[in-house]
Amino acid sequence: MTRLMHRSETLRGYSLLSPTLIFMGVIILIPFGILVVMSFWTQSGFEFDRSWTLGNYRDMLERPIYQALLGRSLYISAVATVATVILCYPMAYYVAFHVHRNKMMWIVLMTLPFWTSYLLRVFAWKVVLGYEGVINSALMSVGLIDAPLEFLLYSQSAVIITLAHAWAAFAILPLYVSLEKIDRSLLEAATDLGDGPIMRFLRVTLPLSLPGVISASLLIFIPTTGDYITPALLGGPDGTMIGNLIQKQFGAINNWPMGAALSISLMLCIAAICAAFIVLTLFVRKRIT
Repeated sequence: MTRLMHRSETLRGYSLLSPTLIFMGVIILIPFGILVVMSFWTQSGFEFDRSWTLGNYRDMLERPIYQALLGRSLYISAVATVATVILCYPMAYYVAFHVHRNKMMWIVLMTLPFWTSYLLRVFAWKVVLGYEGVINSALMSVGLIDAPLEFLLYSQSAVIITLAHAWAAFAILPLYVSLEKIDRSLLEAATDLGDGPIMRFLRVTLPLSLPGVISASLLIFIPTTGDYITPALLGGPDGTMIGNLIQKQFGAINNWPMGAALSISLMLCIAAICAAFIVLTLFVRKRIT
């Protein structure tokens, strides 16, 4: 076994990581297991009825409000993910291919705004999008509108804009790393074979950068689906997401088993969507290449 580990760098790497992986696995699996078990209980006042039942999951299927909030959460998160990746890809592309000195300084400058508190950034967007905020004040001062635009704040658009900005740093870094690793000789070969800038990008750069696109998309989609701070502060009635309902189940309503069932259902939906997205992306990459 020792001789095999000396020959295999992969096994040596896993042997060094194994204590950390075991510790991380334990601290993740134990709370997750408690959540799964609790989702089959019911709440009786301030005590748990530990009789196993599927009542919580049955309520989720029978009550349209749960399905509507889950669908809205997935939609808002998907739109925010697509918007963030589309906006961050050109920035990462520019640094990877057109900046030849002090690239680290560019990366630091692009991620510098995200060093502040997440809550402060959400409040900043509330000021920008408010009825008397920066956008409405500017539009009214130049005479483009007579009254503040009410749809900017307390709407799904406000939640999407804020999430896209708040999680931009998590898209820029994996996109940049993926683009930076592309062998420049492949681009030169594509040019020698007659490809123009657009075809070279579609046939070489984009397929080779898809791992970064996948990583960025997952890093944004998974946490934003369960976000409840941004919808609570900027969403209003139309921007409420499933995370707000889960937070209320564990807090104000004091129905922990229902909150656990909602959390498990959300995780399963996210896992299924992410798996389908990865398979589809790899299939498209294979077809392109």
